[in-house]
Amino acid sequence: MSSKVIVGMSGGVDSSVAAYLLNKQGFIVEGLFMKNWEEDDDEEYCAAAADLADAQKICLQLNIPLHTVNFSSEYWDRVFEHFLNEYKAGRTPNPDIICNKEIKFRAFLNYAMNLKADYIATGHYARCEFIGPTVLLKKSQDHIKDQTYFLHTLEKKQLEKVLFPLGELEKYEVRSIAKENNFIVHDKKDSTGICFIGERKFKDFLQTYIPAKCGEILSLEGKQIGKHEGVMFYTIGQRQGLGIGGQQNLPEDPWYVVDKDISTNSLYVAQGHDNEALLHSKVITHHVHWIAGHPPSNLENIKAKIRYRQQEKPCQICYADDNTILAIFDTPQWAVTPGQSIVFYQQDTCLGGGIIKDRQA
Repeated sequence: MSSKVIVGMSGGVDSSVAAYLLNKQGFIVEGLFMKNWEEDDDEEYCAAAADLADAQKICLQLNIPLHTVNFSSEYWDRVFEHFLNEYKAGRTPNPDIICNKEIKFRAFLNYAMNLKADYIATGHYARCEFIGPTVLLKKSQDHIKDQTYFLHTLEKKQLEKVLFPLGELEKYEVRSIAKENNFIVHDKKDSTGICFIGERKFKDFLQTYIPAKCGEILSLEGKQIGKHEGVMFYTIGQRQGLGIGGQQNLPEDPWYVVDKDISTNSLYVAQGHDNEALLHSKVITHHVHWIAGHPPSNLENIKAKIRYRQQEKPCQICYADDNTILAIFDTPQWAVTPGQSIVFYQQDTCLGGGIIKDRQA
């Protein structure tokens, strides 16, 4: 008897091809469109409605049913409130990571199991490899599109119920499959907005929930060189939008955000892309999660990255306690940002990761 799999359908090309491939492989395939945000303007409502319409057309073409579910309350409680609290604290969270943990691979998985599914599937670029009772999260064939960085909080029991049909494909192959099958989404632009919230003017969006408080932009020496519109709007390494330009009696090198102080509502900046204030070798990490359920027994040849679009870099792992580690990179890393995630790898296996708490030179 064929296994039943429910595919998370976003109305995009990746989930559409994932459903097609599983259907072709003989699974009993059903789709699920998740509504996770209550739209508050016509533009966003239209975008969500268009995505649902695209998902419906693909499912009709594949002759599979499409379920719809509203996880808005779960998203608010488990993802968005955390997102806001982190920004209020002056950190820069990654909502896509917690969204995967709490919505796509928890709420969705539980919902699918209640529909008597054997598996869920998504259009993520990643792979699972089973070695006896162990399941490993592996990087996808397309290393540029690889999304294991966003999946590092998953647990073994979740990965055992997940299929990633695109893990062995390059992105251009996915679009080619969609075009060959006359999917209307074959050339649809990839989503780049906040997970499930969409593409918005981020500053305006955030200010709706966290009132802005203007303050001083300071040099590392404490000299005031400008005004900011709220420290929450800025992130470490940011160059654009500072509005400080050239300063009298100072070089013309561009300014970058190097630190934020919530207690004094101050934004600190320094000049030069390679300013030492932007370079740190030691990353203090808490809320550490290992996919295997325990730290790796072999800590040799560990690499890590501190942002999604970055090549992993060699580092050493030192333990402070079970939940806090110190990652020491062989070479200084640029713009290490508290609140973001550091994710660890051995070759093409994603081991897990944690939240960046602080950084040291």
